[in-house]
Amino acid sequence: MIPTVVWGTGNVGRAAIRAVAAHPALTLAAVLVHDPAKIGRDAGELGGLERTLGVAATDDIAAVLAARPRAVVYAASGDIRPDDALTDIGRAIRAGAVVVTPSLYPLYDQRNAPPELRDPVLAAVAEGGGSLFVSGVDPGWGNDVLPLLVSGLGTEVDVIRCQEIFDYSTYEQEESVRHLIGMGHPMDYQPLMLAESVPTMVWGGQIRLMARALGVELDEIRETLDRRALEKEVRTRTMGAFAAGTQGAVRFEVQGIVDGEPRIVIEHITRIHPSCAPDWPSPPDGVGAHRVVIEGRPRIEVTVEASDEGENRSAGGNATAVGRLVSAIDWLVDAKPGLYDALDVPLRPAVGRLGRRPA
Repeated sequence: MIPTVVWGTGNVGRAAIRAVAAHPALTLAAVLVHDPAKIGRDAGELGGLERTLGVAATDDIAAVLAARPRAVVYAASGDIRPDDALTDIGRAIRAGAVVVTPSLYPLYDQRNAPPELRDPVLAAVAEGGGSLFVSGVDPGWGNDVLPLLVSGLGTEVDVIRCQEIFDYSTYEQEESVRHLIGMGHPMDYQPLMLAESVPTMVWGGQIRLMARALGVELDEIRETLDRRALEKEVRTRTMGAFAAGTQGAVRFEVQGIVDGEPRIVIEHITRIHPSCAPDWPSPPDGVGAHRVVIEGRPRIEVTVEASDEGENRSAGGNATAVGRLVSAIDWLVDAKPGLYDALDVPLRPAVGRLGRRPA
């Protein structure tokens, strides 16, 4: 059994606790929290399980890492604290742990990550003998292993398009939805996530990964952006009211240009309410989906809908990201220390988990 730590118990960390508890090769060794109110609470409660796991949450990072866990699921956010996240991850790698995380977007394509991110990780690997694999859902498997797998079913492939189409009213991340993405702000507000070059920073690595796997050279990466305002006020269960005239929908593309044409495209279409931008593509059930479209012969379209925590699509997406990461831990433990990406780490069947319910 591989002693595994879950670091952070937010939207991703809750799913990580459940995934580690369910994995037949892993044992939950510790849970690290930041919120004083969570210290001492059982991991099963924090993970939304209907049973206790006998592991009490702690904020003592030094003590947890001194125990030399073999793996760490780093589930703390890196969106607005990338430097802190990088420091935390480096500490875990220096302690000899295999670390899996969705928290550092530039390291999804680790070969082309900026030196200020890549070099500290490689130094930590050399010092401590740990490893790092960064992935998620979108960016993540929805923009790498899934489209690449499906592309292999085509005879002629003209364009690979990866879409995330979501109703953001199901999210429980108000800070990100309102301020990073701009929902509910005036149309002249500049959301950080939509600022020029930021989408490429987040999703450009996925474009480069796919190009590398497909054996094509990119001319460049381009961005497109469209935003729509709400025609009337809407109210959400998790985040309250969004006023008429404020941003209610966003559509952008990150395009990999090959021989002058957009050939590898990652597109996001997100709304705070289905009434906004009704002419844009919608998910099959109006809530949320990830879709891969292979334009060519034949035309292939695959839509993935995931739900968790009471049929919540946002929670379902988080759970699939965690599933990809946690399922990689035993492979990484057997591999040599290093910095890995999605083309290195296979997505494997759920060996030992079919029909299994943890005791």
